[in-house]
Amino acid sequence: MKRGVVLVPTAGGAVAVIYNIPGYTGKLNISRDALGKIFAGEITNWKQVNSALPDRRIAVFVRADSSGTTEIFASHIAAINNTFRTKIGASQAPNWPPRFLKGEKNDGVASQVKRTPGAIGYVQDTFARKNNIPTAFLQNKAGRFVEPSLAEANKALAGVRFNNDFTAETNDPADGYPIVGITWLMVYKQYPDNAKAEAVKKMVNWVLTKGQALNAGLEFTRIPAPIAQRAIQTVNSSVASR
Repeated sequence: MKRGVVLVPTAGGAVAVIYNIPGYTGKLNISRDALGKIFAGEITNWKQVNSALPDRRIAVFVRADSSGTTEIFASHIAAINNTFRTKIGASQAPNWPPRFLKGEKNDGVASQVKRTPGAIGYVQDTFARKNNIPTAFLQNKAGRFVEPSLAEANKALAGVRFNNDFTAETNDPADGYPIVGITWLMVYKQYPDNAKAEAVKKMVNWVLTKGQALNAGLEFTRIPAPIAQRAIQTVNSSVASR
């Protein structure tokens, strides 16, 4: 990046764990231990997750395509399960166990889970809600079982520590919904002329102030106000014309 770069955090979101357990209508709580073991291939039956669940084999569905959703999800599983971290890996295309089944993108995973009894998978939380797919309550670092709601995702990101360059470790937040990620804009530090530099500053200022009010309606989290203000100050002081 010869012209320099500034990362600007803009919004966050959750990744939901979806499931299909015929005959089970209660709230599905999945512990940190069980979630890690399911996606590491160490738990293969719903009875191992909870004795109240049916004796049925778990069909694990993951993304066939390389994706940011997968990286967010895999980063959390790697943080809570050593087998996953060392053998499968946190990336956009993990080395999934051979018996895992795959679907293309969110809609592919969702459709496979909906039609397969005993299935489990992961999708963007907004996709799960819009398609009326049951989502699991996951145990977070604080010990609470939480749903992938906007409120819980905001709570998770409120406690995340941002680095000086606005990157952040979101793989296992202290509280709130445990599987969350952030999106960023990447803007140059140097632009060909002053008009473009000023336009970028104006855009970033809007995105991190008035623009943040749009996030909730689109089911994305807001960037914590102190971080948004610090990003604005960084862009205003760093972005200029050559």
